Amino acid sequence: MNNEITGLDYFLGFDIGGTKCSIVLGDDKFNLYEKIVFETRVERGHSKIIAEFKDKAHELLNKYPDIDLKSIGISCGGPLDSKKGVIYSPPNLPGWDAVPITDIFKKEFGIDVFLQNDANACALAEWLMGAGKGTQNMIFLTFGTGLGAGLIINGNLYSGTNDLAGEVGHVRLKDKGPVGFGKAGSFEGFCSGSGIAQLAQMIVREKLEQGETVQFYEKLQPGTPVSARLVAQAASEGDETAIEIMEVSAQKLGEGLSILVDILNPECVVIGSIYSRNEDFFKAYVDKVLKKEAIADAVKVCKIKAAALGESIGDYAALCVAINNKRF
Repeated sequence: MNNEITGLDYFLGFDIGGTKCSIVLGDDKFNLYEKIVFETRVERGHSKIIAEFKDKAHELLNKYPDIDLKSIGISCGGPLDSKKGVIYSPPNLPGWDAVPITDIFKKEFGIDVFLQNDANACALAEWLMGAGKGTQNMIFLTFGTGLGAGLIINGNLYSGTNDLAGEVGHVRLKDKGPVGFGKAGSFEGFCSGSGIAQLAQMIVREKLEQGETVQFYEKLQPGTPVSARLVAQAASEGDETAIEIMEVSAQKLGEGLSILVDILNPECVVIGSIYSRNEDFFKAYVDKVLKKEAIADAVKVCKIKAAALGESIGDYAALCVAINNKRF
């Protein structure tokens, strides 16, 4: 592959996760050439994990000696400082305390390195090449294990004064309820995998105490935890209690979206993970709540979409951090 012939720019994406890490090589047309995945094994400490990133990235680049690598993008869970390029002790990366990650890789590879939290990185991917492509104002909601947002405002990623923009999961929607982001009744408490699991436990316990039968719960093997995936599957099969649980989450998703639509007036809200896998269930409830709660003219210009990149979003997220910075 010859960069001079193709005229493309090339980038590396580093995804740093608590369970696994990945390295992708791609170009500014969103073509992926290679992907390397390895276990994080956080107990090793950040120095050894970073060293593995360096070794594997060099191995990958040695296979493509003719390319002109422009920059590296890094996606990692927060807290972090995207401007200084420093990671500050994410919950899933114990011991990563004030790690100057962009300086480390810039010194190693001699090119620019950019850092964003994972929600922002995924927002960039869906905006540049996914469901939000072509928009100027877009919100991306993770709706996975937790609930975070990435905000595209006037054609630019908005991360806030100290990278805390988009922490919508912390918004309280009800005085009591499942706990998310350390707060009972929060948006994350109702609209995340962990929150739906808590909600299910609350509702199932209440029904059992009242002597009611919960079919999907009775089918579980002893000791099997109630998960959001299990609840969604049971709801799709017509289980009344599972449907009730999902309805609560869908209602609260609509309420949370109404707040975001009223404040930010987006063209598009892209929602990933649990929503994208269960869009047929959620959409009717969300549309109904938005019609009731949000400003009509704001709802009229806003489309609610499932994330388009699906399980591949992680492959593109960090790469898009690098590609996006090419624009400035």
